[in-house]
Amino acid sequence: MYSGKIIFSQIMDYLPMHIFRKCVDRYNGHYKVKSFLCLDQFLCMSFAQLTYRESLRDIETCLRAQQTKLYHMGIRSKVSRSTLAYSNENRDWRIYDDFAYSLIHTAKRLYINDNFGVELDNTVYALDSSTIDLCLSTFHWATFRKAKGGIKLHTLLDLRDNIPAFIHITDAKQHDVHVLDELIPEPGAFILWIVLI
Repeated sequence: MYSGKIIFSQIMDYLPMHIFRKCVDRYNGHYKVKSFLCLDQFLCMSFAQLTYRESLRDIETCLRAQQTKLYHMGIRSKVSRSTLAYSNENRDWRIYDDFAYSLIHTAKRLYINDNFGVELDNTVYALDSSTIDLCLSTFHWATFRKAKGGIKLHTLLDLRDNIPAFIHITDAKQHDVHVLDELIPEPGAFILWIVLI
């Protein structure tokens, strides 16, 4: 029987958990939390992302099937659909936002000297957006059309290292040109606006 670390734990070992704890403390993420900590939520959602889970029920079923391995994955609490839903709805999203931007910053430092394939002295960004359809009966705030809900994910991608430099979520009606007002201009940088027809 294999006694080493499972692959998920090996991947999570690369994450700077001291920065994650600082993000949790910054936004008081453990206020009135008894068992399902922010780290448990992060690990469950990371597992869901890496294994292409499609719903909270799917996450719960998959993790409960491996109940004996949850501790070795770093998840110290019992995983249930209601706990995940409550945590996703009530925890401060800025904890995970700050942590994501710290990971992006770390990744950019790792790839800063990679060859872009084109000799440019300046940074080149690509701005694109994706519309994510949502169920209007569940997400009543995300009105897009009469019977359809949705949000738009605007992403500014640094083409040198293929790492997002900026991510902004708006309602699905928001046009891409309005996101340009949110960007902080970088001297000498080029921004390619991607339009698919």
